[in-house]
Amino acid sequence: MSIRFTTKARRGMVAMTVAAGLALGAAGCGSGGDDDKKPKKSASAPQDRGSDPSAQEGQSDTPLAEMKGSSGLLLQVTSAERDSGGFVTVSGTLKNDGAQRVTVPAAVRGDETEILRHGMSLGGATLVDSKDKKRYYVLRDTDGRPLTTTGFTSLKAGESVAVFIQFPSPPSGSSEVTLQLPTFASAPITISG
Repeated sequence: MSIRFTTKARRGMVAMTVAAGLALGAAGCGSGGDDDKKPKKSASAPQDRGSDPSAQEGQSDTPLAEMKGSSGLLLQVTSAERDSGGFVTVSGTLKNDGAQRVTVPAAVRGDETEILRHGMSLGGATLVDSKDKKRYYVLRDTDGRPLTTTGFTSLKAGESVAVFIQFPSPPSGSSEVTLQLPTFASAPITISG
């Protein structure tokens, strides 16, 4: 076996392990109060869920912001949580509100060489803190992969996908920021926590 093949296989196993862990974590966050409902479908298969609320804790029915993109794409931001580790995680849903399949524009991943190497992502997103006059870029892991949803390329009409983007946290006094994503309209959001 070549080193290149072994490295690719190892990356694939790490990605699969992380995806399985996230799926198990999301399944464990359910309310557990209504046992008489039908069993939930697997989180790994894309579904046409419309604008149903996410099962993630802290997310409400009404989004914090809606950002319109090209060709009927819509990003609904459902939460922006500050954690004790110094990060802000923005979560939401990317939806195709159009009548035809839409290819997500490559511009949403930004133009930084390190992020471009890792495929399609929301790596071009930024948080702008007007109060402190700072711009925060998407965090990256030690291999340069952006800490955001990756691997999507197109959405069928009405299809949606849950997304997240992780940024360094602005100072605790700055909770009003603007989320920017290339090809989408900017939107003001409030960070909680």
